[in-house]
Amino acid sequence: QVDRYLYHMRLSDDILLDVMARFQAEMVKGLGRDTNPTATVKMLPSFVRSLPDGSEKGDFLAVDVGGSQFRAHQVKVFDDGKQSSQLESKFYPTPKEVTQGNGAELFDYIADCLLDFMETKNLKHKKLPLGFTFSFPCKQTKLEEGVLLAWTKHFKVRGVQDTDVVSSLRKALQKHKASFVSAGDVDVLALVNDTVGTMMTCGYDDHRCEVGLIIGTGTNACYMEEMRHIDLVEGDEGRMCINTEWGAFGDDGALDDLRTEFDRELDLGSLNPGKQLFEKMISSLYLGELVRLILLKMTKEGLLFNGKVSTALLTKGKIEMKHVSAMEKYKEGLSNTKKILTDLNLFPSEEDCIAVQHVCTIVSFRSANLCAAALAAILTRLRENKKLLRMRTTVGIDGGLYKTHPQYAKRLHKVVRRLVPNCDVRFLLSESGSGKGAALVTAVAYRLAAQRKQIDAALAPFLLSLETLREVKTKMRTELEYGLKRETQASATVKMLPTYVCGTPDGTEKGKFLALDLGGTNFRVLLVKIRSGRRRSVQMYNKIFAIPLEIMQGTGEELFDHIVQCIADFLEYMGIKGARLPLGFTFSFPCRQASIDKGTLVGWTKGFKATDCEGEDVVDMLREAIRRRNEFDLDIVAVVNDTVGTMMTCGYEDPNCEIGLIAGTGSNVCYMEDMKNIEIVEGNEGKMCINTEWGAFGDNGCIDNIRTKYDKEVDEGSLNPGKQRYEKMTSGMYLGEIVRQILIDLTKQGLLFRGQISESLRKRGIFETKFLSQIESDRLALLQVRRILQQLGLDSTCEDSIIVKEVCGAVSKRAAQLCGAGLAAIVEKKRENRGVERLQITVGVDGTLYKLHPHFSRVLQETVKELAPQCDVTFMLSEDGSGKGAALITAVAKRLHNVGQK
Repeated sequence: QVDRYLYHMRLSDDILLDVMARFQAEMVKGLGRDTNPTATVKMLPSFVRSLPDGSEKGDFLAVDVGGSQFRAHQVKVFDDGKQSSQLESKFYPTPKEVTQGNGAELFDYIADCLLDFMETKNLKHKKLPLGFTFSFPCKQTKLEEGVLLAWTKHFKVRGVQDTDVVSSLRKALQKHKASFVSAGDVDVLALVNDTVGTMMTCGYDDHRCEVGLIIGTGTNACYMEEMRHIDLVEGDEGRMCINTEWGAFGDDGALDDLRTEFDRELDLGSLNPGKQLFEKMISSLYLGELVRLILLKMTKEGLLFNGKVSTALLTKGKIEMKHVSAMEKYKEGLSNTKKILTDLNLFPSEEDCIAVQHVCTIVSFRSANLCAAALAAILTRLRENKKLLRMRTTVGIDGGLYKTHPQYAKRLHKVVRRLVPNCDVRFLLSESGSGKGAALVTAVAYRLAAQRKQIDAALAPFLLSLETLREVKTKMRTELEYGLKRETQASATVKMLPTYVCGTPDGTEKGKFLALDLGGTNFRVLLVKIRSGRRRSVQMYNKIFAIPLEIMQGTGEELFDHIVQCIADFLEYMGIKGARLPLGFTFSFPCRQASIDKGTLVGWTKGFKATDCEGEDVVDMLREAIRRRNEFDLDIVAVVNDTVGTMMTCGYEDPNCEIGLIAGTGSNVCYMEDMKNIEIVEGNEGKMCINTEWGAFGDNGCIDNIRTKYDKEVDEGSLNPGKQRYEKMTSGMYLGEIVRQILIDLTKQGLLFRGQISESLRKRGIFETKFLSQIESDRLALLQVRRILQQLGLDSTCEDSIIVKEVCGAVSKRAAQLCGAGLAAIVEKKRENRGVERLQITVGVDGTLYKLHPHFSRVLQETVKELAPQCDVTFMLSEDGSGKGAALITAVAKRLHNVGQK
């Protein structure tokens, strides 16, 4: 009979899966900026961004409003490696005149309770941070403020809705300042919902806990959501705890098909009709009343108690949750049920007792079912956010219904596991979530604020003001001049090497050319066919050969023999061994040139250390090696720097290109300088390309004021300490290493990787620059950042990933700004050379850092614009400056040579 009567309260798994899908849709609505205003499930950001990590410590106060009693707590958190904490509490009644009076009275009462507690604990002279648990829906814009949206449960206080409850509490505490020395010193650091407090308390004991659930007088859930999905809060990095406020699920009619006539009647008689409809089907505040309404109707219809309706059955609130729980203690047979019903002046038969017990079971089972469906929706969302097929997680739970009802917990667990079989869920009972939890949120906020300070301090030296960048530009300009002047050139750090390239392409170049490209760990040989006239084109064929480390760091003879071996392979491969072709040799190391085909190596960079090369002519060394092999002959026309090649390639497309920039493994610039300014080369007519070799800028200490301790460590650990200092702050080869040094420092301070320096983090060079580009990519979620760090053997949390991303950003931004400041000095010099008010010029650019890093090029361009406002600079990506460029220089040199001969 009862089953038939309460048929609509029995929910099949299909119905529950449907409820789960409806709740998922509501969550998405609540998270969206445009859909949130009309969403019933408000998905309120809590501004709690981090779970406890075990390093929290200190003394905290907490005050808890929202349950059946007010509570004040003192929580001591110990950083003893055991994650222990100590909680002392005092309970205060919640008189009706306070819970249904006016706002000023409520907050005065809370302040009185808190101060009484501080008095009894002898805390009144201490300044302690306070966590305020306020278990009602609040809209937060930061951790320490919250505007009450609506009262729920049995509270209805006037004049509080739409105001900030934290400032009301602060005001109430200020009032007591006279009688209490420290009242005004209580620092309200965090406003917390009891659900969030529950998650935090359990998260302190189990790091997997990322969901909090309350099933008691009220019901609610919170969980850690990805920031990129929370439209209502700025920023995409990391996670934030979302307080779902799921009690209002169904307020828009979404659950009307599941609500029974009893639900409707209960709602009409409540303090807030039409509101919190899901809560009214689940929470202990309403289940007793629901049972009363059902028994009343069944009695009226003659199905119970011989149709005799007692006053108790007619009295609202007469059957409470404690009665329902007691009646469901099956082990005690029907004795509990009989006693309770008799106390209510109902004289039950055994059948009545069985029927009533069954009604209680159906009502509380429905509650557990609905709760499980909504929780399953949250767990599914978490799993999908993490892109996992299977997920292990922990749900922290608190609330009287869950704790005291004999069957509730078991039912809930069983249904959740059935609805989400791909989630391994541990349910962890929270001890004093609203008290200890609020203190822990406060402790975490305290820890994060202290950490923030330390991180800011570590990264502060990387933030360069406009003033500092202007200084760098001015110093670069001074060093450029030193390198051009005869009397200062010998001691100048920026060498300003003449390249003897005296023209850019004019479109008449044609023929077949070979190009060699040596500048990194790979070596290329190219055949380049250039056509002129209307069908102007450049065709290229190339082959790449590796240069083993033992050859990079062996003898000069071995290095050049290896190069010639590679050339022989290529000529064989292309079938052109017999032709004596003109050749351009891109040699991307500092060379002092006496003519276009003579280059003396000034010093190795980029990890090369071959002996007997420095001070020698590299063209002669190449000719010697060709002679030793005695298989073919080549006409070596030009020795070329990759930067010059870059300028030439872009110059072929755009005659306005007179600057070449490389921002890759190394960093360098070349530009067309007026011959009259180049004192170390005879002649004043025309222009010549100057290879600045600006990587050595600062080797004389002129930019020491902006070098950080990390730069110094990278320099000291490098192959050439004290050399190429500017390059070590701006080029791809070193940025990852700077990042690694910062990460080690932050880890030593306990701010990263739980203070553990892993073996891999100790390895030099592990942090390649390509990882910087990947980590800083805007499209990359933190989950992928964590994966990259895991590949590097760094086991990172979500918070770690945010910090690593920030460190990468600071290092690469500074690199781009410094590079921009140097380039601004060059374009300003070009403008003055031409004697124009406004300069229009193109810069040819190459290099992986510029091409692949998500922000480098933008920051570089913005810096140039800011520091050289009278120059309109166009940036043009070079295609293969070191290969095609070398061939073009050879072609231009041949053309100019022929003109000279004529």
